[in-house]
Amino acid sequence: MKKIIVASVAAALAVPLYSENARAGATFDAVKARGEVICGVHTGLPGFGAPDDKGNWTGLDVDFCRAVAAAALGDAKKVKFVPLTAQQRFTALQSGEVDVLSRNTTWTLSRDTDLGLNFAPTTYYDGQGFLVAKALGVSSAKEMEGATVCVQTGTTTELNMADFFRANEMQFQPLTIESYEEVTSAFLSGRCDALTSDASQLATIRANSTRNPSDYVILPEIISKEPLGPAVRHGDDEWFDLVKWSVFATIEAEEKGITSENVDSMMDSPDPNIQRLLGVTGEMGQKLHVDDKWAYNIIKQVGNYGEIFERNVGADSPLELSRGLNALWIEGGLMYAPPVR
Repeated sequence: MKKIIVASVAAALAVPLYSENARAGATFDAVKARGEVICGVHTGLPGFGAPDDKGNWTGLDVDFCRAVAAAALGDAKKVKFVPLTAQQRFTALQSGEVDVLSRNTTWTLSRDTDLGLNFAPTTYYDGQGFLVAKALGVSSAKEMEGATVCVQTGTTTELNMADFFRANEMQFQPLTIESYEEVTSAFLSGRCDALTSDASQLATIRANSTRNPSDYVILPEIISKEPLGPAVRHGDDEWFDLVKWSVFATIEAEEKGITSENVDSMMDSPDPNIQRLLGVTGEMGQKLHVDDKWAYNIIKQVGNYGEIFERNVGADSPLELSRGLNALWIEGGLMYAPPVR
């Protein structure tokens, strides 16, 4: 009788294990069969995800789509970009319309659990602020009693705004609009006193959508934490691992001084950490079920984190954003990659 009970328990335990294994890698298998990664991006947010005048997608979020493609398929160009509104993005990922969502999406507990998402490492640490015209005559968000505030619906921004005004015992009138373009247009046409969004988005709007950026100011209050990064569906650990380590590879490369320009010469580095990252030793790629040159391909074709940051949103870009929290941990920031070993 004891043997039968033990066998039954073992069989019961084996069922979920088999189910997990059966699901593992389904997304990655589909990507390999299709020959491209389908990546959900913003409909048009310069610096993070937007097509240029030739229709080529550019931006920090877009480059992390390319990094995943370089790791998975060896070619950063093998990406299909699907522009999604804030309302569309989660359904698109949950339904399998896209393999990965890389669209300035905040990592929250509810999205991690209720929506069934797994968030890869944060690629941009942001925070919510307020953009106003200088002519409004306010220098602090706490001076906006009774203000009308434009906000994109279906975002954490909308909830944070309500929390901020409630906590400061101020009245306000929200003007909620679904699309990013329309909410920007509403603000610039004077339908609301202020526009609230991630500070990086406010900088984008001020730099790209206003006739005279100096006529507008981002108020000093940052009212939330907005860790932004790629997300995938629950249930495919193999794919999650690959997306996750594609981001880490760019951060590790910057810490080790490996760039798209010197990556070939760094293959001869005596540093065992660099050797493992670039696939010279260690067979790290095999553990991710990809070529051992997976990180080399990312760095060579897309660049390290610092390169990605600077060309899209950094000091020499139209957004002119400083690294701030997005600096490497060894330089006082939050960017940190676990060991590649």
